[in-house]
Amino acid sequence: MDRDDWGAPERKFHRPEAGLVVHDGTRVEGYASLFGRRDQGGDVVRSGAYAASLKALGAAGRRVKMLWQHDPAQPIGVWDEVREDATGLWVKGRILTEVEKGREAAALLAAGAIDGLSIGYRTVQAERDGKGQRVLSELDLWEVSLVTFPMLAEARVAAKSDALDATWNDLAAMFDSARRSLADR
Repeated sequence: MDRDDWGAPERKFHRPEAGLVVHDGTRVEGYASLFGRRDQGGDVVRSGAYAASLKALGAAGRRVKMLWQHDPAQPIGVWDEVREDATGLWVKGRILTEVEKGREAAALLAAGAIDGLSIGYRTVQAERDGKGQRVLSELDLWEVSLVTFPMLAEARVAAKSDALDATWNDLAAMFDSARRSLADR
């Protein structure tokens, strides 16, 4: 079936508990989806659900899109790497500040006003389990968005600010100095 015949994509909101981190205000990396976790819609994504889609995208020379709030008219960056591992769907990309919405997204992330991720996909294969949950075993992944309200409660974006980095660097320097001092005795 052609993608155009499938209608609007479904969305899964996710707060990356596994630590999506923002570096330098524009580089982001972490998990966009965790396997085996029930979201607020009652769905669970099974390990391997994205494999066929990622393989097809790679073979076609295409990428998963980075959007703002699932709006296809508002791409805000690029995902440089999207892959599955034992934990879930891992993403790494760049917010483009040359784009107005990209600048806004970077500012909102830095301020903590937004901190969620959401995937846009089509269900290829799913089944109901004994608990009434929909278990998603194959998904056609279209996009990963930065969003205001994620659906998977365990996931959040953690902004890595320069001030916080400076604090950790100062503490590390203090401990290093103390270690050297003790070693000189």
